Amino acid sequence: MAEILIIDDEKAIRKTLTEILSFEGYKISEAADGEEGLKKFKEKSYDLVLCDIKMPKLDGIEFLQKAGEINADVPVIMISGHGNIETAVEAVKKGAYDYISKPPDLNRLLITIRNAMDKSNLVTETKVLKRRVNKVQEMIGESDPIKKIKETIEKVAPTDARILITGENGVGKELVARWVHEKSNRAAGPMVEVNCAAIPTELIESELFGHEKGSFTSAVKQRIGKFESANGGTLFLDEIGDMSASAQAKVLRALQEGKITRVGADKDISVDVRVIAATNKDLLKEVEDKNFRLDLYHRLSVILIHVPSLNERRDDIPMLVDQFLQDICSDYGIAVKKIDEEALNQLKEYNWTGNIRELRNVVERLVILSAKSITADDVKSYVMPR
Repeated sequence: MAEILIIDDEKAIRKTLTEILSFEGYKISEAADGEEGLKKFKEKSYDLVLCDIKMPKLDGIEFLQKAGEINADVPVIMISGHGNIETAVEAVKKGAYDYISKPPDLNRLLITIRNAMDKSNLVTETKVLKRRVNKVQEMIGESDPIKKIKETIEKVAPTDARILITGENGVGKELVARWVHEKSNRAAGPMVEVNCAAIPTELIESELFGHEKGSFTSAVKQRIGKFESANGGTLFLDEIGDMSASAQAKVLRALQEGKITRVGADKDISVDVRVIAATNKDLLKEVEDKNFRLDLYHRLSVILIHVPSLNERRDDIPMLVDQFLQDICSDYGIAVKKIDEEALNQLKEYNWTGNIRELRNVVERLVILSAKSITADDVKSYVMPR
């Protein structure tokens, strides 16, 4: 249920608007002046604000400016019985969604509120999608291991050297691969990802190299593989330790000769691809156990980058939490929540078996379940095992 904050020094106006909008299904909060309204706006996340212009303590235009500094994504509709064209223009220039004269026309008011909320939802969704599609997450942290990784990326990214990234699940191996691609000479080309652990053994070769129509029962049309799709760019082979032996042999050939062959074809296709691989397994142990080819290991590990667990870089947790709070609150379209120092200290002491992925999930849980700020009691209630 959308929640609207009504700020007006006239009690009768507040009562009338509350009755009308409550009947329409909105949840309503009231404030008798701009100062009280600003206090409530800071404490809680609202979907829309209806604000009078002429008020004691803090007038509507001043409220509009201060509210915009707190959360500019919340639409504010100004209402006034003392207005004119100049007042309306000034309000819109200062960031108001619209201006309505008193007494407000009921139909126009309801339509304006609905349109303002629709626009606000679209703005929020657009921001989320743009960040997900376009933005490569920052590598957050100032600990020695992270500094070393950043320095290594700066050196190796401009080359075409193959890279093997190791580390536990959830530490951010994919992020390292993305940063290598972004800083490489291939950044304008595609970055194609393959999760080798998620593809059935019988389909991995088709996924990587493509297939011709009729090459097997379900091959009803020709398929372009990931190597071809990544031509001119980067191919990221995640969890390569789970790749089948036959696929390993073909990947080795592709790395040696720069050529692939689609399943069911006899024609070679030249590909220009930089391969970055990642694994949570000890590949040398897998080689000993006859599960991974030693020659492929040497081909992949020209550069080795080990990403530490979160427990090995606890000093980076405050920076990570701060970034996650900003991202998650932005996704939900709410003001960024604060976290107190004691709560942060508890998070630093926690055993992060799921690493950064687990930390982000925990921060999202705290954002959803906590009040205006995240406290040590919230961490104890929602994070610590009982």
